[in-house]
Amino acid sequence: MHTSRTLTLARLPSGVPIRTTVHAYGEGELVDGDDGPELDAPGDGPVVYAQAAQHGREVNGVAVLRRLHDRLVGNASGSADAGGASDGPTAADLDGTLVTVPVADPLTFDRVSYTTPESLDSRQPNMNRCWPGDAEGSLHERMAARLWRFAGAADAIVDLHTGSPSMATHAVYMRGDEACRGLAEAFGTDLLLAEAAGDDADTEWDERGFAGKLRVAATREGIPTITPELAHSREIVAAAVETGVAGMVGALRHEGLLDGEPDPWDGVVARNHLGRAIADDSGLFVPEPDLAVGDRVREGERVGEVFDPTTFETLQVARADRDGIAYSVAREATVAAGATLVGVAERIDGD
Repeated sequence: MHTSRTLTLARLPSGVPIRTTVHAYGEGELVDGDDGPELDAPGDGPVVYAQAAQHGREVNGVAVLRRLHDRLVGNASGSADAGGASDGPTAADLDGTLVTVPVADPLTFDRVSYTTPESLDSRQPNMNRCWPGDAEGSLHERMAARLWRFAGAADAIVDLHTGSPSMATHAVYMRGDEACRGLAEAFGTDLLLAEAAGDDADTEWDERGFAGKLRVAATREGIPTITPELAHSREIVAAAVETGVAGMVGALRHEGLLDGEPDPWDGVVARNHLGRAIADDSGLFVPEPDLAVGDRVREGERVGEVFDPTTFETLQVARADRDGIAYSVAREATVAAGATLVGVAERIDGD
């Protein structure tokens, strides 16, 4: 069974509603309640919640959920993005309920942006810093609170995001949480990033408001949650969509909605938000010509240089700050002081 409903997230100053669509597949059904759509999920089957486009320029997750919809509902409309419908499980095969929200933040989606303008939400322009939201708070806080009614009632959450073309595809989970680790392995990316939180995290974690991420808020409520980062913002890329669809199927199998076991995982686990080479000054960045995403680097290894475009003076020889994996490399040459030039994930075992 598949049902969908229009969901009003909040209102603009003019009174125009901010709307999105929520879908339910399997045993559960979306019904009209007194305060908008609600999920009626009879039985003991698990509920998995998945959303995309919390940051509006990150569109591959939308295509993933569309492709998954095509498989579950048997609609071939998805042929234009990445292969359309194919043989496989349908919604009738789900032993439980999958709830999806393809566009979690219409405000940033319409602007192809990461955050919303300050004029709309000066308190929290990044929706992924204010979970579980506040029904009486700022615009983004109200939107998060409305979606939390679905996400907070789930047994597992997949929050689909998209990195830059020069970032290795990976899935982030809360370090030390075995349920989250299992869900991340089931999604199946070769690289998993374990992110420390709270008192175990670095100063930047708190300064950037990471406690308000959906993944962090949900994990703290006992809901296993992962954040897959698929490749390429602003464009739909077939390989990224295929990775996302395979990951969703693996996650649904792991949670018991689909028969079978996810494919065995044999990848690398590394620490998240620790290592990086940062621009000491503004200028143009030229990475080392043989440096590629996924390469192993050593502490002190040269990863590129920043130079002054007017005098041609070398301002900085950028070096890795630790041994690890180069999971992101800045390819847009113009950089400002403080920008991350190369992200280095420190490999860890058994975490």
